[in-house]
Amino acid sequence: MPSQRIRFSYRPGIAAHRFTNVHLVGSWDDAGRPAAAWSSKPMTPATDPDGCPCFDAEVDYDATEIGTTFQWGVRLDGPAGQGVWGIAAEVDDEASTERVRSFVLNAAAPTQIYYLTQLRRLGAAKVPVTGASPGLQVSVWAPNARAVELVMADPAHGYVADDGAGTVRSAPMSRAEPGIWRVGPENPALADFSAAVGAPYMFRITKDDGSVAYRTDMYSLMQIGQGDADPAGKAYTGPASALEGPQSCSVVCDPDVVWLDTATEPASTFWTDEFDPQRQLPKQLQDLVIYELHVGALGFGKATPGTLDDAIGLLDHLSELGVNAVELLPIAEFENIANWGYGTAQFMAIDQAAGGTDKLKRFVKACHQRGIAVILDVCYNHFDPNADRAEWMYDSNDPVHNIYLWYEGVPSDYAAPDGGYLNNQSTGFAPRYSEEMVRQMFISSAAFFVEVCHIDGFRLDQTSSIHEYNQRNADGQPVGRANAFGVKFLKQWTRTMRLLRPGLFLTAEDYSNWPAMTAPSLEGDGVGFDATWYGDFQHHIVQSPGYAELIKQAGFGDNRGLRMDFFAGALAASANGKVVYAESHDDCGNGSGTARTIVMAVNGAPLLGETRRWAEARVRFAAGMALLSAGAPMFFMGEEIGAQKPYRYDTFLANREDIIGDANGVGANLFAYFKALIRLSIDNPAIRSRNIDVAYSDNDNRVIAFHRWDSDSEYLVVGCLADAAFASGYWLHTDRLGGFGWTEVFNSDGAAYGGSNVGNAGRTVQTVNGAINLVLPAAGLVVFRRS
Repeated sequence: MPSQRIRFSYRPGIAAHRFTNVHLVGSWDDAGRPAAAWSSKPMTPATDPDGCPCFDAEVDYDATEIGTTFQWGVRLDGPAGQGVWGIAAEVDDEASTERVRSFVLNAAAPTQIYYLTQLRRLGAAKVPVTGASPGLQVSVWAPNARAVELVMADPAHGYVADDGAGTVRSAPMSRAEPGIWRVGPENPALADFSAAVGAPYMFRITKDDGSVAYRTDMYSLMQIGQGDADPAGKAYTGPASALEGPQSCSVVCDPDVVWLDTATEPASTFWTDEFDPQRQLPKQLQDLVIYELHVGALGFGKATPGTLDDAIGLLDHLSELGVNAVELLPIAEFENIANWGYGTAQFMAIDQAAGGTDKLKRFVKACHQRGIAVILDVCYNHFDPNADRAEWMYDSNDPVHNIYLWYEGVPSDYAAPDGGYLNNQSTGFAPRYSEEMVRQMFISSAAFFVEVCHIDGFRLDQTSSIHEYNQRNADGQPVGRANAFGVKFLKQWTRTMRLLRPGLFLTAEDYSNWPAMTAPSLEGDGVGFDATWYGDFQHHIVQSPGYAELIKQAGFGDNRGLRMDFFAGALAASANGKVVYAESHDDCGNGSGTARTIVMAVNGAPLLGETRRWAEARVRFAAGMALLSAGAPMFFMGEEIGAQKPYRYDTFLANREDIIGDANGVGANLFAYFKALIRLSIDNPAIRSRNIDVAYSDNDNRVIAFHRWDSDSEYLVVGCLADAAFASGYWLHTDRLGGFGWTEVFNSDGAAYGGSNVGNAGRTVQTVNGAINLVLPAAGLVVFRRS
């Protein structure tokens, strides 16, 4: 009987061998006819055209079935387990969550390919050449373009103007597959990859209307320039180092080597001493104590922003402090080096002003050698509004064909052409989440940081903007389809990360309280994050109108009643997959009325003498609530030394703090406190468990108490924000006190922390008739272990 043979290929797109025992499964029987019970067939390990491991299989179909739609997928063994479903993307239907691939059998018999990532499929990649050294292959997605050329620039200047000035040579690119243009080693100029490393390049794109534009590579591993110079399309003869990355040329890089200060080293050698067996990395989210770090705000005493070298220089301080995870604010290439980095333009290139991608590798390695995990903050909810040489109008001037951005309808639907773009409460228009190639740019960038830079986890910026807030720019009407595809994107992203490395720490800035955010995605229909940021916790513990605002209200110094019961709910909810904090970059510097906690604690009064003593005491309370809660605790750089200067996205350079110096000076008491409390938190599994019972609150006396426990031990934490100590005792009743004795093991009012030593002197206090009489310090907390 006549048959039609179809070839299938599963392409992870990464250089490492991650998967084995890969099986093709599909909606056909052994005779190649439709079947309700799917068949399974082993796939053969192979190498894809980009030089990465892949898996292939062929199936013969009954030729009488031409015109029939078949579905398929793969099951595989890998880091996530055995027999795991290997398709991360859902079907292109907002009403369906199926993860299958479909095709219609026809005489053309095209190969059916699934790309898990597209790391080496796009961009400037090293590819194997039979009988020769590796060559350079450059590929770009430009589906609307009439023509595309690879343009090489003078490395001394690193810029190509709108009229082509700065070009030193060019090579025409051909349509290699739908939407993708490519040129490779068949061009003599690209035959030797090693000779091309370091070369700056751009794409000269003839758009669908015949106009010409120069665009950067969205899969670029480096953008030339460490400054803020934007030639605005004019001829440029200045130094390449002065350029701003999003407007300058992309650069050919070799991800298999690491650039050191004066030489290179193979990545395989560089990473050999990455870990110290005596200083293990944390393994699960509840083990983390996170230090949020803005690299640019380092470099105290310098005129320029901080760099990854400054971050490496901070690591001894962080090791002494005892944190086991550092979360970096975004440092992928962004607009203007003196800002927070949330206007990302290139998603795989670390900003050169910060030190570049290879310096990130050195930072990660230095962290790992100290037992510190590295979490990278990434921004997928908008593009840089000024990235007119990057994503904006990449290959068409028609908003409908603005390939990276979501556009509803056609321009004639609106009074202004930009009416169809989507706002989502971020600082730019929403990406086109319905387009697989847009999703893949974000997914592949994360895979790059995991595979090549050894990043341990991610924090996704404002995910509510991706799955909930999308609305038309013209009239603010919600766009449900964009929200639905935003969900699909987030699930595809987390599934891909779990397939590659299931132990990654995946957190999201998400205030929707949507339970699906932390439900499993790889073997379920959740969104797949480990935890979400818990903004309500900060609002209750420090300040935000409509919340308890404990620290702010205590700062009035009039002993007014506090909403301890209001905060109790947030404290209890910390067990539900939350990252908790008293400070973050947003909450201490991204809005009117925001300030560092130590400033808020005394309502802006000068931090001198007794005022500072009270301020530090309240900071100790706030930090203790976070570190002893059931969430994953995080604090912001400088919190541990009482950083007090205004911190803003646009003025941080003028307000940097001497973190290391203050740890040995004015901030020494707080630093000692954080060290001791972090050690208590990390060393006690009961405190790092998710078990919490907020058993008591007293608004008038400003007292709150909660229990933490595991199968071996139990702790009672009692916090007091009163303006006077309960030196003669405070009677406390909770259902868990039982008839036990409770031994004081920690007191925030210790003299070593700048306190007055008001407490229980480490003694065991016995429960009497279900109650216990405890000495409580003013503005402090005490921790007891059940005897």
